[in-house]
Amino acid sequence: MGHSKKQHKGSAGERFSSAGFILAAIGSAVGLGNMWKFPYITGQNGGAAFFLIFLAFLAIIGLPVLLAELTIGRGGRGDAAASFRNLSNRPFWHSIGLLLVLGSFFILTFYSVVAGWTIHYAVQSLGGGLYRSADYGAVFERFTGGAMPVVWLVVVLAGTCWIVMRGVSGGIEKFNNVVIPGLFILLLLLMGYALTLPGAGAGIRFFLKPEFSELTVQSVLMALGQAFFSLSVGSGAMMTYGSYTDQRQSLGGAAIAIGSGNALYALMAGLIIFPTTFSFGIEPASGPGLVFIALPAAFSSMPFGSLFGGLFFVLLAIAALTSAVSLLEVPVAYAMNRWGRTRGKTAVAVTAACFAVALPCALSAGGVWSGVKAGGRTIFEWVDFITSNIMLPAGGLIITVFAGYVWDQAGKEAGLTAVWYRLWIVTLRYIAPVLILLIFLYSTGII
Repeated sequence: MGHSKKQHKGSAGERFSSAGFILAAIGSAVGLGNMWKFPYITGQNGGAAFFLIFLAFLAIIGLPVLLAELTIGRGGRGDAAASFRNLSNRPFWHSIGLLLVLGSFFILTFYSVVAGWTIHYAVQSLGGGLYRSADYGAVFERFTGGAMPVVWLVVVLAGTCWIVMRGVSGGIEKFNNVVIPGLFILLLLLMGYALTLPGAGAGIRFFLKPEFSELTVQSVLMALGQAFFSLSVGSGAMMTYGSYTDQRQSLGGAAIAIGSGNALYALMAGLIIFPTTFSFGIEPASGPGLVFIALPAAFSSMPFGSLFGGLFFVLLAIAALTSAVSLLEVPVAYAMNRWGRTRGKTAVAVTAACFAVALPCALSAGGVWSGVKAGGRTIFEWVDFITSNIMLPAGGLIITVFAGYVWDQAGKEAGLTAVWYRLWIVTLRYIAPVLILLIFLYSTGII
């Protein structure tokens, strides 16, 4: 135990600057979920009313759990497993924390596959090659059935590994300092263009004018799940980033900044996608294929479509990479503390292990192993299902129980005033666990 603490102090010597931490955390939260998943589930659940409920849940459950995860990270000054042990002095909590480390590792395996798809589509769109066929479903099937997804998977993992190898301030912070402002500029440019398309008004109304009659109980549960997952809580990424923050950093302020950045990103993504889909008569509820199948059809019909489409997929790729970096940092930080190896060697070893699991994911998402199924799901779908619907809610529940019941100094570390502290603790003890349990029961099909 003494040995791991010594190693832990060595790796925790790395620190984010205040602004660098906020940008890195926004980068972790803003990912494919906002750009790929959020628009199509909003489309399937009636648009604006769903978006409003999503924002309400973001404030009610997302921010308190996010603050709890950041607080445990900074208070424990360790990786996602060591922070629990350092604060509770109980090996049991260290073992429980391992679930978060494994969650991040397995999320990265299928996430890096989809990130590879976005880079391929960016290259194909900017080069004009994407628009040589009118059947975009067939284009997507041909691509995922070939060897290119594996090539792009290697590119994504190699790039992510390179950034993590360079350390917290020299790699992760520098990367996010450049790409997060770049991401915002790209969003503004694409949004400005999408809003001027003929017929864009119908898309804007769909996304911003609530029709509460469209909502179902299922919609509300989906909004709850999306609010929870979109902040990147439950995977240990925010805890690991929290352990690199300065003691003077206001964690409450940071949580609000991260939540606001995330909500703004979702809003702008909606104002790009819905005006575009409505303008070209594409069904906004077209499901997971919306981004890779439906939108290229729209891009092919619009002026400067290959440029607009290319920039859209570049945006997606950047969002994917900022999240991939935070997901890789979780198991790397754990392995450095556990085995006392250098950051470079650890990052390479963890990335290699990740590739070994990601390869079957890539080959089963449309390639030679797509016919290998168990219970109706491919390997890719199983890894996605288990991490998103079981491991992340479990991670969130662990965080709320630990900050709400086990660690009595959580409020002091969070730096909240008496009123906010009472509200926060009530949320962590009684509201968040019930809502997280609902997410788990709904997403696993139990209710």
